[in-house]
Amino acid sequence: MDAAPDAAPDAASAPAPDVTPPDSTVLRTGALSWLFPRRGALAAALLVPLLAVLIALAAVASSTGMSLPQTVSGLLGTGDPGTVMVVRDFRLPRIVVGLMAGAALGISGCLTQTLAGNRLATPDLVGVNEGATAAVVAAAAGSTTGMVGDWWLGPLGAVAAAVLVVLCAGGAGAGGYRVLVVGIGVSTFIGAVSDLIMSRENENTAGGVFLWAVGSLNGRDWSAGTPMLIALLLLVPLSLAAGHRLQLLRFDDDVAACLGTDLRRVRAAALALAVALAGTAVGVGGPIAFVALAAPILAQRLAGPTRVPITGSALIGAALIAAADALGRVVAPVELPVGVVTSVLGGPFLLWVLFRGESRPDRTAGKA
Repeated sequence: MDAAPDAAPDAASAPAPDVTPPDSTVLRTGALSWLFPRRGALAAALLVPLLAVLIALAAVASSTGMSLPQTVSGLLGTGDPGTVMVVRDFRLPRIVVGLMAGAALGISGCLTQTLAGNRLATPDLVGVNEGATAAVVAAAAGSTTGMVGDWWLGPLGAVAAAVLVVLCAGGAGAGGYRVLVVGIGVSTFIGAVSDLIMSRENENTAGGVFLWAVGSLNGRDWSAGTPMLIALLLLVPLSLAAGHRLQLLRFDDDVAACLGTDLRRVRAAALALAVALAGTAVGVGGPIAFVALAAPILAQRLAGPTRVPITGSALIGAALIAAADALGRVVAPVELPVGVVTSVLGGPFLLWVLFRGESRPDRTAGKA
């Protein structure tokens, strides 16, 4: 009879269970605390030297057979004028622009995949690629030089297409799968209109737009790199903050709402950031395929299933572009655009994503 009253004080004095994720450490400063992701930080620390190696290889890779000492002398400005011009004025800006485009695509893909709860959700499903292409086609229509126009036409067309998708879907705060399904239809329509316009253009215009449309960094210089750097400095911190809030979307919508999350506002902000990042990258380098798909998936494998790997996706996206661009310069007698290389490598990767076994299915598998 006396056992029950004695059990209550013991239960009340029991220590609270530790709910800290096993891959994280709680850092406290006064009343503030921060959950430090050990696994994600280790993955980022390993990716940084890998990215440095790829940048070095991209600087050396050339169809002209430029050696490593010549490349270093051109980078330092101590080589002959021709070598210095090739390295500093052509190759270095191209590498830097490619790194920024890859980072932007990686972050954009991470946001859209988390937003939709589906690994196959990429920014082009909300009309980014087709909208950017339509803007470039409209600017190049009637041209006799085949020039695709200024880089900012891509982001402008991407944003216009995304706004159309959001309006047709009933708002950016609607379910992620609805936005993606509507995006497929709008993208198909815009693509058909672009193809119709291009079919009536001359060969020079069609050829110039086609080279951009497969994804190419050829000819990119600091005039495109500087505004893109400014855009990344503004958008990346916002994406990191959005990624922190998107972690709650891994739960059910009701659970996330009970935790104080404004689902419509979070979804709208994530979609806007994804469109802005992807549109900027597409405007500079064209719709480079599979980077926005592959980078978040690989980053998720490294960071673990409990995180939204914004930083890892940016690093892997930059690494993929650097590797693909370098490979395209040496794998064939004629330089291959970076988009062609990523498409060739991305096909087997997509099959791996589709057919590999998963311990747990996606939260919205089959919805997008």
